[in-house]
Amino acid sequence: MQKPIKVACVQAAPVFLDLHATVDKTIALIAQAAAEGAALIAFPETWIPGYPWFLWLDAPAAYLPLVHRYHEQSLVLDSAEARRISDAAREHGIHVVLGYSERANASLYIGQWIIDDQGQTVGVRRKLKATHVERTLFGESDGSSLRTFDTTLGTLGALCCWEHLQPLSKYALYAQNEQIHVGAWPSFSLYRHATAALGPEVNIAASRVYAAEGQCFVLAPCALVSPQMIESLCDTDAKRQLLQPGGGHARIFGPDGSELATPLAEDEEGLLYATLDPAALIYAKVAADPAGHYSRPDVTRLMLNRTANPCVVDFRPPAFDTLEPANDAPTGAQEA
Repeated sequence: MQKPIKVACVQAAPVFLDLHATVDKTIALIAQAAAEGAALIAFPETWIPGYPWFLWLDAPAAYLPLVHRYHEQSLVLDSAEARRISDAAREHGIHVVLGYSERANASLYIGQWIIDDQGQTVGVRRKLKATHVERTLFGESDGSSLRTFDTTLGTLGALCCWEHLQPLSKYALYAQNEQIHVGAWPSFSLYRHATAALGPEVNIAASRVYAAEGQCFVLAPCALVSPQMIESLCDTDAKRQLLQPGGGHARIFGPDGSELATPLAEDEEGLLYATLDPAALIYAKVAADPAGHYSRPDVTRLMLNRTANPCVVDFRPPAFDTLEPANDAPTGAQEA
């Protein structure tokens, strides 16, 4: 980071299971953030086409029609809808980190797409391991998704949701000099009466600890569950107990764990703004740099495989028809 920058962090509800309408809302939020002078805007996990809450509410056979619709409304990179978003980033001169369900052929992945202020793709990543019932819908990534990206704003990294509970994955980004981190969350509206692990206290703390551990800025965008989503997904009292409206808890943290923006009410849509001063990075790392002077690689170290692992690798056998006959072949065989 060379200078202070203003950033925007989204707390809003997507237009659930509607790709085109959510792209429209995405572009409107991009324009709003840019008009307020933000150089970066961060969107929640699976912002497009919304988080698949139905996975947590019923048996797989019951929600298959929603799975079909979710596939249809997920975003394909380099599609016309994707180009609308990158064009908006260029038009408004703002970096975008977009959380989305990526459709790649017949598979879905929980993705984050990083776009610069010229509308160019800086990087794309996929959630390394889908969480719990998410695995019935989404595939997983490989070590190529655990990397940072150099931008004109600074060194940028991103993770989704409970990737922030994976110590080694976090350290992989800390060790790559991450300065600005986007930690995307879907909403904290699920199973409120059953477990604290899915609630706001634990997961806001995870974002805050990430900032303090890695001595980096953390933008933690968080979506809302809208009344319309409850109406479409919760057809019984039991389901309405499992999933409730609201759940928006977006935050922005500094490298010392301090809050840099006033939170919105959990059912309020809007953008959080903060100015990130690179001097704060130096002050924090002077005290404790986990991948520098405060590390002990002689005692503990991380082994990271950043190699992409595609399921198909091209193999081209030697062109035998161009080979010369062996010189040591038997004389009789040559004459024959």
